[in-house]
Amino acid sequence: MEPDTLGALAEPTRLRIVELLRGGQLTVGEIANELHIRQPQASKHLKVLSEAKIVDVYPVANRRIYRLRAQPFQEMNEWLGTFRKFWEDQFGQLDAYLSYIQKENNEEE
Repeated sequence: MEPDTLGALAEPTRLRIVELLRGGQLTVGEIANELHIRQPQASKHLKVLSEAKIVDVYPVANRRIYRLRAQPFQEMNEWLGTFRKFWEDQFGQLDAYLSYIQKENNEEE
């Protein structure tokens, strides 16, 4: 996973833009309207997302259309998968410990 991905998504407005684009491609103006921000602000955030390779942009006439790229999210999912394994192991150990305690309590009764 690229380090820029998490940095770009850490900013709340950019995260909201990504959530909007999850529903499909949008223009800068549509994004600005949805988020109630000015178009230059939206463009600034979209530039960061584009540089982090989270979104693709392509021109259609005089408009710029933005859409999410799948690759950074696939990489993030794989990276997070390593932590899922860690937590599954931790929960497995906790489950074994709780079963052990329960068994001891039942034997004492």
